[in-house]
Amino acid sequence: MKSTEKQKALILAPRTFNFEQAKTAFGLIRGTDRFEIVGVIDPEKSGQDAGVIVDGNLRGIPVFASSKHAFEELSTSPEVAIVGITPSGGLLIPELLNFIEEAIEAGLDIVNGLHEFLEESPNLVEAARRRGVKLHDIRKPRSKMDLHFWSGEITRVRAPRIVVMGTDCAVGKRTTTRWLWEACNQAGIKTEMIFTGQTGWMQSGHEYGFLFDSTPNDFVSGELEDAIVRCDRECSPDLILLEGQSSLRNPSGPCGSEFLCSAMAKGVILQHVPGRKTLHFNNVSLPMPDIQDDLELIRIYGARTLALTLSSEGLDLAELEDIRIDHQQRLGLPVFLPKENGVEGLVTVIKDFLLKEKNVEGLRD
Repeated sequence: MKSTEKQKALILAPRTFNFEQAKTAFGLIRGTDRFEIVGVIDPEKSGQDAGVIVDGNLRGIPVFASSKHAFEELSTSPEVAIVGITPSGGLLIPELLNFIEEAIEAGLDIVNGLHEFLEESPNLVEAARRRGVKLHDIRKPRSKMDLHFWSGEITRVRAPRIVVMGTDCAVGKRTTTRWLWEACNQAGIKTEMIFTGQTGWMQSGHEYGFLFDSTPNDFVSGELEDAIVRCDRECSPDLILLEGQSSLRNPSGPCGSEFLCSAMAKGVILQHVPGRKTLHFNNVSLPMPDIQDDLELIRIYGARTLALTLSSEGLDLAELEDIRIDHQQRLGLPVFLPKENGVEGLVTVIKDFLLKEKNVEGLRD
């Protein structure tokens, strides 16, 4: 998959090209350094512009009813089809399989970030062999011989780390991280981003990162450390941003201590979804934890929450702004609305953090 040129790609999101079901597709539409997105496949939204569906911005990325229609209407032929949806359990549902088979027959390589692998389907493997295309299961675990244990090399890393964490799953952590990466670089802060999920890999143009949830537990801390160490040595950034996963207290996948303890991130931007009353589950209803408790946990781990960012899920703009003001006053933290107002204000917060970290390092020297 490594190439100096972006591969032209279609995104497969049949009858699911929406915020809740097509998180990967939405992320790729917003931006990717690995692929050039030339179209989306969704029969229900064919004829529309994908950018308008994602965030109201016209991007010239059309939605087609099928791969066949895309080939007929596009002036440049796509090379890859990307699975852009996240069905329950990460399974290859029948509706999706039909469109994957169609894409294979059209001669497209398939990029799959789901937990169920294409390579485990004899029919897909045979179809790909017959058409001479490749199946890429990017969540397939690497050989344990290629994985790293935590070594302590993180203590030698020069660049400060900030992790974008969330109070729950699916709150926009990756999107905020990427927007921050772009904004920091535009502001003259040489910034690198460590991806930790399949969509982050698809968006990233480099190899600094790993797929957190397809890595055996014993190696998670080591793989995180290795990505940061290599990034620091090879790029010498002023700042390394870490894409968080899940949340500190979602019992379906508690996560966060690795970024604070193993990666030694001293800064946290905490993304919160105030309109959500229960944690993100399929079948169980548990109340959202108190955000102040998350802030205290972060402090106990030795990190500092620099700012709070809010997701607008379930809220109109007026409600969101009222909550932003309330949280800012009650928690004593700067609070931002990344989707509505951008992240430029956060860059000022980050500059202050970097200055303080530099002063701390000076005292240590």
